[in-house]
Amino acid sequence: MPVSKKAPAPRVLWKGAISFGLVHIPVALYSATTDHGIDFDWLDKRSMDPVGYKRINKKTGKEITRENIVKGVEYEDGEYVVLSDKEIAAAYPKTTQTIEIETFVPANGIPFVYLERPYYVAPINKGAKVYALLRETLQRSERVGVARVVIQTKQHLAVLVPVGPGLVLNLLRWGADIRPWNDLPLPSEDAKKAGLTDRELKMAQQLVEDMSGEWDPMEYKDEFKDEILRLVDRKVKAGQTETVTQPDPEEGQSTEGKGAKIIDLTELLQRSLRSLRSKGGKAKAVADDEDEDDDNKEADAPAPRAKPAARKRKPAAKAASKAAPKTATRHRRAA
Repeated sequence: MPVSKKAPAPRVLWKGAISFGLVHIPVALYSATTDHGIDFDWLDKRSMDPVGYKRINKKTGKEITRENIVKGVEYEDGEYVVLSDKEIAAAYPKTTQTIEIETFVPANGIPFVYLERPYYVAPINKGAKVYALLRETLQRSERVGVARVVIQTKQHLAVLVPVGPGLVLNLLRWGADIRPWNDLPLPSEDAKKAGLTDRELKMAQQLVEDMSGEWDPMEYKDEFKDEILRLVDRKVKAGQTETVTQPDPEEGQSTEGKGAKIIDLTELLQRSLRSLRSKGGKAKAVADDEDEDDDNKEADAPAPRAKPAARKRKPAAKAASKAAPKTATRHRRAA
């Protein structure tokens, strides 16, 4: 039976530092997930050539060249403002290599609906001791750090969470991206007003207790993937295969950063506390040395391919404060 390809060794996606107060912890980000789903590639049935993305004019159905594409923002239904690449680039957040912790909140204070994508965080450049200090402090105080971070020119809200021996940086959805409950037909939060009886609640609670156990992710399998792999295995044994020649992959260029300076940890903590108390607020993080600029280079990561955008939705209101605007430039895959 065919199996998924062996996962490659962890690759550094981003190098930088965790910063809180005047403490500076050099770290690297690694992907915390891997996709084991079935990847259905599109093929031309006449030649068995791979089918890729095309830029199609939706009105004429004709393919257009890259130089004839501009980017626009819909400010009301059917009306767009066209922005140049230079204008868009100027609006990008300034690229930094810092996970800037802004506040610490209770570990159970962030609802699951805000969690978006996890990354493993590991220390680099002699940052192990300071890393361990932050991990232990978060565990003992039962708190997590809410931070901002820029990854590939996009600014993210994130939460730094201690998990076992390490730290996990989980990107968060912005508050404006979470829809309110208001318009949903939900029952009353009051059990009696919702029509529940004490007997029903007691029986339901007993059922939950009888079905309870420890979380073991290995007990759960992707049944669809397993069935597809069995089908592929049967077709391979029957000789029902096709040869497809894939184009050569693009190669990236790797870069390596230099070591960051780590000064006395106790002194940094004392200075941070003094600064916090003297200002009556949060101490602002500062760089230890200009030499750290060499560390502020992103690790090798090829630029992501453009993906087809989601279907255009009607704007909720024609106001400047409406939800995130839609872009006029969209790609679709050739049928």
